[in-house]
Amino acid sequence: MNENFSVIQGAEELYFEGNDIGVLISHGFMGTPQSVEYLGDRLAQFGYTVMAPRLKGHGTHHFDLENCNHEDWFASLEEGYKKLQQKCSTIFVIGQSMGGALALRLVNKYPSINGVIVVNAALSLPAYEVFKGVTEPRFIDEGEPDIKDQTVHEITYSKVPLHAIHELQKIMENTPAIIPSIQTPILAIKSLEDHVVPSENTDYILKTVGSKVKKMITLTNSYHVASMDYDKEEIVEQTNRFISNQLLVNYSKRKYSESNNLNTKCF
Repeated sequence: MNENFSVIQGAEELYFEGNDIGVLISHGFMGTPQSVEYLGDRLAQFGYTVMAPRLKGHGTHHFDLENCNHEDWFASLEEGYKKLQQKCSTIFVIGQSMGGALALRLVNKYPSINGVIVVNAALSLPAYEVFKGVTEPRFIDEGEPDIKDQTVHEITYSKVPLHAIHELQKIMENTPAIIPSIQTPILAIKSLEDHVVPSENTDYILKTVGSKVKKMITLTNSYHVASMDYDKEEIVEQTNRFISNQLLVNYSKRKYSESNNLNTKCF
């Protein structure tokens, strides 16, 4: 990735070898694959092949993040998708926070992806609104991650580059325009109490997305970084149920098509 600092221990890309059903997971802004490691590990226990790439500039040093743009972050996720394609014939994508917006952009570009799960997807971030259009300071002190479970530690940066905030804002501003064109089955998960991204973001996604198959799940005991919080097992269970349902639908469609083809040939 041509980064200047080594990867923080524990923040490395995750990969769990499994069957030909792939699950691609994107962490959020300032996060690392460590924040979605529980989801990845648990989903791998169902037999899926799971990959959680480290988005460029994350998990090293905030100087690296300053040198990235939103296209770099999408490219990191897209590269993970292409790696999974080499192993898997069926792929689902999960995205948390900014990762949710990136996941929506990925399924818009690759409509053959079988399903998308967004967790507290970010289309707006009120705390960063004051930095729109400003050129300083270069770095802003970042508070503690929004996690209800106080025993959890998330690997992240203590400072966020102003340039990176502006790049995040570009993603959030540009994503809504593509949502109506998305036809991919979607599971939208939101925390009832989120101090970073308003839950209305998820409501908007589900209201405007073009998908015929769509479902909402509300978490009652987690804050923004839900993949590390008290409801993380609920996310796993709901995700596995969603994937299983889509696999069943796809199997039924395939068998119906094969049956019709056979009947046509016999006739």
